[in-house]
Amino acid sequence: MKYEIQGGNLPVVICKLDSGEQLVTEGGAMSWMSPNMKMETSGGGVGKMFGRAFSGENIFQNIYTAQGGEGLLAMASSFPGSIQAFEITPSNTMILQKSAFLASEKGVSLEVFFRKNLGAGLFGGEGFIMQKVSGSGLCFVEFDGHVVEYDLERGQQMVIDTGNLAAMSATCTMEIKTVAGIKNKLFGGEGFFNTVVTGPGHIWLQTMPAFGMAQALAGFMPTGK
Repeated sequence: MKYEIQGGNLPVVICKLDSGEQLVTEGGAMSWMSPNMKMETSGGGVGKMFGRAFSGENIFQNIYTAQGGEGLLAMASSFPGSIQAFEITPSNTMILQKSAFLASEKGVSLEVFFRKNLGAGLFGGEGFIMQKVSGSGLCFVEFDGHVVEYDLERGQQMVIDTGNLAAMSATCTMEIKTVAGIKNKLFGGEGFFNTVVTGPGHIWLQTMPAFGMAQALAGFMPTGK
């Protein structure tokens, strides 16, 4: 399979598949395609469907197959930001923000990923439930806003506001910690919780989480009377 990412901060990934090649996409991800692409909708079992619903994805996924020659399939991002391609291998498993998964080759597995601290996670907001991609194959991921990357050494930490963690290597560990001090919690404007990621591994941080932008715009929306 060949692919090209176009569009700057309003990106689209255009994939060209050889005859018989398949691509698994999030439901509703297709923007345009050649007429020889056959689509089949699959739930993949009750457990997987439940996990996808929990992680913010569509319950069903679509499997596209190129038939009788080269096929074309294009998928646009749902929010201003970027689309990135990752080669997933048994030694390169990734943890993604929920709803980040866009598409992948069929050898890639998608499942729900929970943070260890369930109590804090329930109050920690958007970042509590994430996605885990494993297996083997190419995976396309969409991030919100601009992305900044860091390599963390073993034991090195980064404190991240909820929602700004876009992805990390599965070798990293993370936990949700409360902001210290009652005055800081109530008047600091940063919320009650932060995410602490510990290396070794790579992290991808996004500057404009979709839910954060929605919260910022909510104050400017007219209210019904």
